[in-house]
Amino acid sequence: MKRTALCLAAALAVGSAITSDSARGAKIGTEAASLSFKDIRCLARSLGDLGEAKGYALVFLNTTCPIAQRYLPRLEELHKQYAAQGIVLVGVYNSQDENPKDIAAHGLAAGLTFPLVWDEGQKCTQLLGVERVPTAVLLDSSKHVVYTGRIDDQYRPGGVQPKVGRHDLALAIDQLLAGTAIEVAETPVDGCKVTAWRQPQFDHPVTFHEHIEPILQKRCQGCHHEGTAAPFGLVSYDDAKSQAEMLAEVVRDGRMPPWYAHTEYGHFSNDPTMSREERDLVEAWVLADMPAGDPAKAPKPLEFAKTIWRIGEPDLVLTMKKPHKIQATGFIPYKYIFLPPAFSDDTYVEAIEIRPHNRAVVHHCNAFYVDSATMKAGAHTFLTGFVPGGMPFTLVPGLAQRIPKNAVVGLQIHYVTTGKEEESTISIAFRYAKDTVQKITHFTLLDPRDISIPPGDPFYQMQAHAKLDKDITLLGLFTHMHLRGRDMTFNAILPDGSKETLLQIPNYNFEWQLGYLCPRPPHEKKLPAGTELEAIAHFDNSKFNPFNPDPNYTVPYGDQSYDEMFNGFVFYVYDEDQLNLKIDPKTGHAVKDGAPQASAEAASK
Repeated sequence: MKRTALCLAAALAVGSAITSDSARGAKIGTEAASLSFKDIRCLARSLGDLGEAKGYALVFLNTTCPIAQRYLPRLEELHKQYAAQGIVLVGVYNSQDENPKDIAAHGLAAGLTFPLVWDEGQKCTQLLGVERVPTAVLLDSSKHVVYTGRIDDQYRPGGVQPKVGRHDLALAIDQLLAGTAIEVAETPVDGCKVTAWRQPQFDHPVTFHEHIEPILQKRCQGCHHEGTAAPFGLVSYDDAKSQAEMLAEVVRDGRMPPWYAHTEYGHFSNDPTMSREERDLVEAWVLADMPAGDPAKAPKPLEFAKTIWRIGEPDLVLTMKKPHKIQATGFIPYKYIFLPPAFSDDTYVEAIEIRPHNRAVVHHCNAFYVDSATMKAGAHTFLTGFVPGGMPFTLVPGLAQRIPKNAVVGLQIHYVTTGKEEESTISIAFRYAKDTVQKITHFTLLDPRDISIPPGDPFYQMQAHAKLDKDITLLGLFTHMHLRGRDMTFNAILPDGSKETLLQIPNYNFEWQLGYLCPRPPHEKKLPAGTELEAIAHFDNSKFNPFNPDPNYTVPYGDQSYDEMFNGFVFYVYDEDQLNLKIDPKTGHAVKDGAPQASAEAASK
C-alpha cells in the first residue's frame, strides 16, 4: 500500500500529458516575435538578441523535473548538430523557485553551451501555451510557431524506451530547413506540470517599519547609506518607497544584494543573500502599495562610522601627488604610478583600502609593492584591489599582511571614460596590526596566459592548477576576468584523489567582482599539503553575450577589457606558523627585542 501511494505521488508530480495539453498550446502559425526574458546576467533580452536565424528552438525547462534533466544531454547534441545550420536552440526556464544564478549553475553542471534564459513571470510560457516541461516550441525565421510538443518519445513518466521511436523536434527542424511542411506539427508532452507563478502571501499585513526595515538593515544598508558608492540610500521609509519597484525586481531575480557564489558549494562569512521569506516580504510590501506601518515597531537605526574609509580611521595614507587627466572618450591604457616613501622597516597591516576620489573614472585599481632598489614587482607582491562591488582588505586579530622593508607601493589603474574630460586622484590607506601577529597572509594566483578564444565560441574552457606544499587554512577566494568571462569554479583535489568544490561563480559579472571570505574558527576550511588547487573557467565570445566587444575577434591575453584575463586568487595562512610578533601599533613594526626579530626574519622568507 505504501509503495502504491509513493508511485501515485510520483505520477502526480511528473504527470503524463494528454492530447488536450497540446491542443491548449500555441497554435501553429502564431507569431512570437515579441517574446522577452532575462539572461543569466539578469539582463532583459528578446528574440532579436539571438540574431537572425533559420529557426529558433525554444525548450522550456526547470532544474528539478526528472524528465527534463534526462533530456539535457540530448538538447546539447541537438544544439551542436543544428547550430551551424542556422538553428538557435534556447533553454527557457520558467520556475518561480529559480533565478538566473540557479539557471547558470544548472547549465554549467550539465555542460550546456546554448543560451539559457529565465521566463520571469512566465510571460513566454503563457503566450506559447506551455503547460509542461520539457516542451519544445519551434519558430521559423519570421518567428512564427511551426512545431510545438515533445523533444522525442524516449523518456516518459512510466518508464524509458530502449531507443527513440520518433525524433519529433529533430524531424521538425529538418523539415523546416528543407522548406517543406512540418509533417507532425503538434505532439503531446510527457513531463512535469508547470506551476503558475503566485504572488507572495502572508497571514499578516507587511509594513515597512516592522518587516522591511530590519531586512534592509541586515542586507542592504551597509552599502546603501550616505557617503558610500551606492547610487541611493535605503535607510529611511522615503528612501525605500522611492525605489520600491526596482527593489522588488532586483531582489526577485537575485541581482541584489550582489552575490555570485552558487549556494551548493562552500560557506562564506560575507554572504548577504536574502532568504526566500525575506524576498517574499519585500515583494509583498511593494504589491501592497508600500505601507509604512507603526514607527514604534521599527528597529533601532544603525550607526555608520563617520569616516570616508570603510576600514575605519587609518594609520597611514598615501596619495598621488598630481591628479591624472582623463580623456572624454576612447580606451585608456593601464596607468602605473608609485607612491613613495619606501617603508623603513617590515610593516604589518591588518587592513588596506584603495580610495579613488573620482569613482566614475576608475573601473579597478590594483595595489602592489616593489623593492625600492630594483622597482620591480614579484609573483607575490600583490596587496589588494579596488574592484566593482568589492570590499576593503581586512584581517582578524592575529593575522597580518607583511610589507617588507624598503618596499614602495605601486598602483595599476584601469581608467574608463565618461563622455567628458575628468581628473582622478587615488589614495591608499593602511591600518597597522595591533598587539601580536601569529600568522601572515599568503596567496596563490592561478593565472594562465595562453588565452586564445575563438570567434563566436560561447563556452571556451580554460583551467589552471597549483600544488600546496604546506597545510593551510583558507582565508578567501577571488576571481578576475573581463567582459567575456562567464564562470569560474575553484576545486581542491586532495592527496587521496577526492575532489571538493570550494567555490563556484556560475554567472560572473565584470561589474561586481566580489571577494568570497571563508569562515573563521571553529568553521574554518583547512587543506593539507599536497592538495592541488584547480580553477576552471569558461568564456563567452558569442553574439548573445551583451557585453562582448567583438564576437568575430580571436581574443588573446591582455590587460584591456576587450582582451581577456584569467585570475584565480586563493588566499590563506600556513597552519604551522606561530610567529609571536609583538607589533608597535604606532608604526606597524615588530618590536625588536630578540626573539620576535628572529620570527620576523622567518616570516620574510
